[in-house]
Amino acid sequence: MRRRLLTLVCVTGSLVSACGMLPGHHERKTVTVWLMKDSASPAFLRRFTADFERTHKDLRLDIRIQEWTGIVDKVRKALGDGSGDGPDVIEVGNTQVPLYADGGRLADLTLESMRDWGKDEWLPGLAQPGQDGNAQYGIPWYAANRVVIYRKDLFEAAGVTRPPKTREEWLADTGKLDSGGNQGIYLAGQDWYTLSGFIWDEGGDLALRKDYKWEGALGSPAALRGMDFYRRLQALGRGPVDADEDHPPQAGVFAAGKVAQIVAVPGLAQSIVQQNPALKGKLGFFPVPGRTAARPGAVFTGGSDLVVPENTEDQFAATAVVGALVGAKWDTELARTMNYVPNKSSLASAVAGEEGVAAMAVGAAHGRATPSTPQWADVEADNPIKEYMTRVIEGADPVVEARRASAKITQELAPDV
Repeated sequence: MRRRLLTLVCVTGSLVSACGMLPGHHERKTVTVWLMKDSASPAFLRRFTADFERTHKDLRLDIRIQEWTGIVDKVRKALGDGSGDGPDVIEVGNTQVPLYADGGRLADLTLESMRDWGKDEWLPGLAQPGQDGNAQYGIPWYAANRVVIYRKDLFEAAGVTRPPKTREEWLADTGKLDSGGNQGIYLAGQDWYTLSGFIWDEGGDLALRKDYKWEGALGSPAALRGMDFYRRLQALGRGPVDADEDHPPQAGVFAAGKVAQIVAVPGLAQSIVQQNPALKGKLGFFPVPGRTAARPGAVFTGGSDLVVPENTEDQFAATAVVGALVGAKWDTELARTMNYVPNKSSLASAVAGEEGVAAMAVGAAHGRATPSTPQWADVEADNPIKEYMTRVIEGADPVVEARRASAKITQELAPDV
């Protein structure tokens, strides 16, 4: 391995590394790992580092914390660096894997995934974006997805005694909550991540690959049904039709009162209570309802995968680190520490004691991700789905608008030649 520690290296700030050489032992190889800021706590990283180096006597970890801002360009540069000084393991957003795998810049970890890491049990929303054909490049680490955050006191006042299990129950309950000056739900008109789940529930998709090229698919009957449900639900509140959930930030709207529900990651509840301490103890969580009570709704699964650059000088050492981080022991420890969903549904019991995370884990089992193509970033840059949603909510013909938006998606997904 290229980086060898000749002097003491100590933990400073968010840089995690063991201190000193072991007396009487040969020089260890150093594995450089890039992790994103706030993905794991410093205490977790110290515990992991100590355990890993204890069980891998020939390896030493150099964990370097990265900022999300500017990370795409930084990773791309590292993947193309032939100097041998780049990272050996990188944490990336699950939907970013196709962007980095393009051009053969990531190591193919299919064998390790099948033989050692339980590939068949991974959450689909993390695993699928990490694939290209039959090859697995991104290894699922942790997940986070949307649930419904609700006001228990407003539910009780409206006579809603338990969270809804189906979409139709959700509409009926939200209608009851949408009275007396309260909003049954605050749902912005352009929350396209939430819309995606409704489309997937109906059997549709945002785009489909046909004959080696991607085409927008918002005009399918299934996708149109998903949009119609979104329109009906959004009407039971006063969310802006021409903005997304961050404009204004929905945590602030919810904290101001008079809102019974929002669709968000559970962690947003902390911000809500900080802004309105009177809501402490009044918030509950339930999975996004599905078409039937037997299955919760599909959700967009965010989170992170781990990748190994093709230009690493020691793929064996790099995969040892990946295997330890994504294995049951440390993956469940991370989930408990950071309130994440573990990378396998079979590990969900590890977070069952936390109401919000437990609701998230139920939804994650049916999670999905955006189309697995490096060009999807171009779609999101000037997202035609948002304009489509606004036009339909305002009363435009859904079929016409879906056709228009799908054509723009197809154009953006055409690879540069």
